[in-house]
Amino acid sequence: MKTILALCAAVLIGAAVFAYRETRMPDEYGTVTGAPQAAVADLIARPKDFLKKTVAVEGVIREQCETMGCYFFFHDGNNILRVDLQEIAMNAPRRNGHPARVEGQLVKYGDGYQLYASAVRFE
Repeated sequence: MKTILALCAAVLIGAAVFAYRETRMPDEYGTVTGAPQAAVADLIARPKDFLKKTVAVEGVIREQCETMGCYFFFHDGNNILRVDLQEIAMNAPRRNGHPARVEGQLVKYGDGYQLYASAVRFE
């Protein structure tokens, strides 16, 4: 009887682990290409140097869209860079306060610029 209970418990635990792994949101969206690294401060200070060039930026996610997770901001002191995920992850997991690596192109956005993401890896 103990053997049957132990076997049932093992099957249930295995099924729960499998279900969790299959239903959780991925940590990576888009195709990472290994683009050259750039700093948030550089993108903000010299945006014209980076326009239409694919770059990689790392930072801590701040102020992520609370309804769908489709954008967030990277802060570097007083500098703020908006990162748009709409094309690759319209419903991205909420990772406010966690690090991320984003590849994309800097594009005009309103009066400033934003990073239009082609790939993102949440840490």
